[in-house]
Amino acid sequence: MDPVLIVIILTVIIALLFDVINGFHDAANSIATIVSTRVLSPRAAVLWAAFFNFAAMFVFKPEVANTIKKIVHIDATDPGFVFVVLAALFGAIVWDLFTWWWGLPTSSSHALIGGLVGAGIAHKGLKIIAWDKVWSTVKFIPLAPLIGLAFGFIIMVIVFWIFRRWRPSTIDRLFRKLQFISAAMYSLGHGGNDAQKTMGVIIALLVAGGYMSADVELSLTHWNTLWIILSCHVAMAIGTAFGGWRIVKTMGMRITKLRPVGGFCAETAGAATLFMATNMGIPVSTTHTITGAIVGVGAVNKLSGVKWGVATRIIWAWIFTIPCAAFIAALCFDVVKLFHPAF
Repeated sequence: MDPVLIVIILTVIIALLFDVINGFHDAANSIATIVSTRVLSPRAAVLWAAFFNFAAMFVFKPEVANTIKKIVHIDATDPGFVFVVLAALFGAIVWDLFTWWWGLPTSSSHALIGGLVGAGIAHKGLKIIAWDKVWSTVKFIPLAPLIGLAFGFIIMVIVFWIFRRWRPSTIDRLFRKLQFISAAMYSLGHGGNDAQKTMGVIIALLVAGGYMSADVELSLTHWNTLWIILSCHVAMAIGTAFGGWRIVKTMGMRITKLRPVGGFCAETAGAATLFMATNMGIPVSTTHTITGAIVGVGAVNKLSGVKWGVATRIIWAWIFTIPCAAFIAALCFDVVKLFHPAF
């Protein structure tokens, strides 16, 4: 068997493993609010989120995947680009696992983009990076949480005004039911945006290996791309079903105390932001989005209700994600160059 094909198969497996870790790492984003408000048990919540992560494949066009596959300008005649994708995945996975262990809800998306940038630069320098694609993602590092915060604040104010004459116990019962819908919508947005990132990586890998053309379009009706869409969504659903409980604790319990009405508003705000970004083809951080929404909801009651020390620690982790993942990926690529005879 062709050695390059062996590396491609191995890299596809690692990409799907990254998708599982992505779902595992970001499960907290989908379920933190509904668990912290005690609407669902953790076990039931992850299964609810996993189902809608999978269902997203039937809802969203692959605009985010198209962005990811173009981060690095790939030359199909150079087999070294296969190792660029492999090193990028290693860099993203290592950073994801570090931040999971530390209980920090950082962005798997930004870790992946950082990995692609770092490995790409290590191979051919700055010129092969599509900096416009990178910049469109970097802009949303502050924008995603701010949009989520604004939506969360506005929705919470509107809900307060509409239900201002209702009894708290009646509101509580109503929004416990409505949170099933808001959590489903958020998980749908999460699956739609995040699974597409791995789809884009696999396409980039197959283009680098010469097995697909650069202008290939992902579609459920084409057998040559159906397996990519299906496997990425299944992998993410599996990862979400296992869940990341360290991050659930940070997201749902440490930033601010939520009731069902707050959980509904935060999830609705997060879902609206993700739907918008996914349709625009922007690979945003689901972590950033839901964190901003939770802060926005918490700030309606009082600013002191938000634990800004925890939020600040999370922000620092966001800032370091792209450069740290890029450094790890570049290091991985340099190790490959040391031992591979092609370099």
